[in-house]
Amino acid sequence: MSIQLNWEAAEPGVKRKIFPPGDSIMMMEVHFEKGAEGYEHSHPHEQLTYCLRGKFEFTIDGEKHIVGPGETIFIPGGAKHGAKALEAGAIIDTFTPLRNDLLNR
Repeated sequence: MSIQLNWEAAEPGVKRKIFPPGDSIMMMEVHFEKGAEGYEHSHPHEQLTYCLRGKFEFTIDGEKHIVGPGETIFIPGGAKHGAKALEAGAIIDTFTPLRNDLLNR
C-alpha cells in the first residue's frame, strides 16, 4: 500500500497530507486558502473532522454547519458533504474504515 507522506493538491486552494493509517482508521491534515472549497461528494466511510484553525462552512446532506477552531463535526457514511473555508485554515479528517481510494494513489 502506497502512503502519501507529502502534501498533495486536492482542489484549487486545498492541499492535504495523509498520515500512515492503522488497521481500520486513518487521518489526514487538510489546509484551505480563504474561499477554497472541498467539493461536495460522498463515501461510505464515517468521518470525524477537527478544526485546527480558521472557520469553515460544512454542508451535510443539504444542511449547513459552521465549525471553528477546537470544534468537530461528524459526517455519517454515505452523506453528501462538502466544505468551504470562510477564513484560511486547517482541519484534521479522520476516517473509518480506511479510505483505500486515497491510500492507493
